[in-house]
Amino acid sequence: MITVHYLENSRAHRILWLLEELGLDYEVKTYKRAPDMRAPKSLKAIHPLGKSPVIEDGGKIYAESGAIIEYLLDTYGNGAFRPQPGTDAYRRYIYWLHYAEGSAMPLLLLKLLFSRIPREVPFLLRPVANLISNGVASKLVDPQLKDHTAYWESELARDGLFAGSELTGADIAMSFPVEAAMSRAAGANKTPAIVQFLQNIRARPAYQRALKKGGAYVYANS
Repeated sequence: MITVHYLENSRAHRILWLLEELGLDYEVKTYKRAPDMRAPKSLKAIHPLGKSPVIEDGGKIYAESGAIIEYLLDTYGNGAFRPQPGTDAYRRYIYWLHYAEGSAMPLLLLKLLFSRIPREVPFLLRPVANLISNGVASKLVDPQLKDHTAYWESELARDGLFAGSELTGADIAMSFPVEAAMSRAAGANKTPAIVQFLQNIRARPAYQRALKKGGAYVYANS
């Protein structure tokens, strides 16, 4: 049976969602975040980087969300959740599957880190830390996030999904960046195509089953 090493409120939720869409049996080992929001050291016993998601299947360990999605679809998908190779939809599928972690998440992580910096420094340094963090965010990070969310909006306005009219692994990969952007990117909640995308994926029975299997997931209400 597949085992998912699941860190609460993390990107691992979308792996549970995909497993539910595929109708696969799996077990979840849940890990709680430390007060500083970092993963517990026990995850390093599973994978040297101590990150989530990580899955075990057939005695082997698989890490990295995009790689896990590809592995699950290659092994168990039987052609589902990805377009036919050679089509325009397949080209879009490959792009968005890799864009999710390669382009979207670094920006969202920067936004999160700069929002946390003032809370992590000594009290007397917080005014300076606030000035630096707010300056970097407003001048460098926020304009790029605005460009990216506008790009998502234009792509989703085509047919409601990222790679054609049928749900694919690319949509599952992009679900976490889109959900995170709702609380980190200014104006993201005022984009009708993005909002509709979230409503549609959250209404899927498999998404709801994943929530029950994984437990609390703060981004489900973003």
